[in-house]
Order: sequence, then C-alpha cells, then structure tokens
Amino acid sequence: MPPPEPMPGYGELLRRGLGSLAAAARGCGDCGWERALRTWADNAHLGWAELLLCAICALGWTALRRACSRRLLRPLAEWCQLQPKDAAKMPESAWKLFFYSVSWSYGAYLLFCTEYPFFHDPPSVFYGWHRGMEVPRDIALAYLLQGSFYGHSLYATAYMDTWRKDSLVMLLHHVVTLTLLASSYAFRYHNVGVLVLFLHDVNDVQLEFTKLNVYFKHRGGAFHRLNDVLANAGCLAFSVSWFWFRLYWFPLKVLYATCHSSLQAVPNIPFYFFFNALLLVLTLMNIYWFLYIVLFVAKVLLGQMQEVNDVREYDLEESRKPGQEPGIPLPRALKEGLHLRNGLVKDKRL
Repeated sequence: MPPPEPMPGYGELLRRGLGSLAAAARGCGDCGWERALRTWADNAHLGWAELLLCAICALGWTALRRACSRRLLRPLAEWCQLQPKDAAKMPESAWKLFFYSVSWSYGAYLLFCTEYPFFHDPPSVFYGWHRGMEVPRDIALAYLLQGSFYGHSLYATAYMDTWRKDSLVMLLHHVVTLTLLASSYAFRYHNVGVLVLFLHDVNDVQLEFTKLNVYFKHRGGAFHRLNDVLANAGCLAFSVSWFWFRLYWFPLKVLYATCHSSLQAVPNIPFYFFFNALLLVLTLMNIYWFLYIVLFVAKVLLGQMQEVNDVREYDLEESRKPGQEPGIPLPRALKEGLHLRNGLVKDKRL
C-alpha cells in the first residue's frame, strides 16, 4: 500500500480534480445510456432482500419516532412548560439529536478505533477495489442505519417536521443522499461513504443541540441563562465546524479522492461521472446552507438579532401581512399534504 498522501490545497484540488475530470471526459468516446446500463449490469451488486430490509427499517424509524414523540418527548415538553411554539418543535430536534449522535459516534469509531485509514489517507478508500467485493459487516451496518433513516427522513421532512424556507432543498438533499448511499453500496464504494457520512453528521449533532437549548431557555415563564450560554456556544461551534468539516475537509479529502485519486487507483472506474456529479451537488447544497450561517452572523453583528434563532424558520406575522403573500405558492395537492404535523399549522410556501 502506498504511503499516505499529504492533504492537498484548494488550488491543487481544482488543478488535479478538473484535470482528471477533463481527461476522463476526453477518453470516454462511447459514453451514453447504453454503456451506463451495461456498466450497471456488470458492476452493481444490490439485492432485493437488502432493499426490503432497508425499507422495513425506515418504517421502523418512523414508528419509533411517533412513539417517542407521543409518549416521551411531548410530555417532557409539557412538564418543562415550554412555550407552545417551542414545545411543538422540540420533539423533532430531540429525535434528530439522538440519531445523529449515535450515527456520528459510530462513524468516529469506524474511522479512529479500527484499522480503516480512510480519514488520514483518503485515497486509500479505493485501494484494493474490485467489483462485487464483500462489504465489511461494520460498514454494512452503518449503511443500513443511514439508508433507512434517510428513507424515513423523506417522509418526515414532508409530513412530520416543521416546514422551513429550505425544506425543498432538504428534500433534494435526502434524495441525493439516498442515491449516493444506494449506488455507492451497489458499486462497493462504501469506504468513501463512511468518510462522507462522518464529515456531515457532526454538524447535525451541533445544530439540534443548539436548537434544543434555544427552546429550553424560555420555559416555566422564566429565562434560563445556562441554556442561553449553551445555545450561543453551540451556535459558534456549529458555524466553525460547518466550514471546517463540509467546506474544507469534505472537498479536500473526499472530492480530491473521488475526482483524482480514484482514477490513479482504478483506471476506468465505473460510474465515475455519476458519483462525482452527486458529490458536487452535495457540495453546492453545503454552500447554500452556509449562506444561512453567514446571514445569521451578519444579523448578529449588525444588531438585527439579539439572541440565537433559526433564520430558516418562517416568521408567522410577516408571512400573514395583508395583501402580501411571500414567495410562490406550492401546488394545492402538495400544500394540503405539507402542513406541520407537530402542533403548528400554516401553509408551506417557498
């Protein structure tokens, strides 16, 4: 196995990554739908039993969330005397904090407590690759947990979660993530998947932790300073780690490996353009959400916001100004289905 490569800079990523993409495009003389179908038939290994197990687990996540919300989280919100709007949203954040804490901890275990060298040597994700190779059980378990949860999240975002300004982007994110999970498992690019999931889940842990403290700082008719301090600290950690994990480590570790190192280790690697296109879409969504973080920081620095809040949330009063309808209405059938299911009811609009 070659010695670990030093992590590249942005300039090297653009130069080598774009160079490899251009060279691969020039060498792809018969690229097209027929070749894609041929490549899928020759290299994909994903059985119906595995898909069925993932679907059953997705239903299990949905049932478990409903049971936890009804029997544990909503009674807890009432017992803590949260404000009505906060009590309505608290079960969603508590549920997501639980899952992402478990999933990120398991990802950290795989990358730092086993012999997998993927974090410190990202190009190694492609060493020894061959079609139909066996997926290690510990990585297969990570894929089952994540794939089933994102299957559940497609339904949850539309029918269980609070509808936000970026909810349509969130649905697109779930579709892209599910496609990446299923196809990377089928083509045995599971080593890359472990690294991608680890670099993304940490921000969800910090986000939901911060939101919970925002909800709990006004409870029982009093203001709780500790929750306010924790919310501010969580917000700061979330903002810094978003850039560090998703906009620094993710492109320089993952995109460099998939765009450039993959061709060095496995010439003519299957579905090269497909996977890199999805990862680039994921990068663009990370940049899109980072703009919300920049907007939040700007509002704080300009004195337009006195405390931590989610700038993606709709302002109920602003959205109901007489004679002013914000954004473009969703189709009626979609809008009727996409109402808040957690105690808040209002039309969901772009």
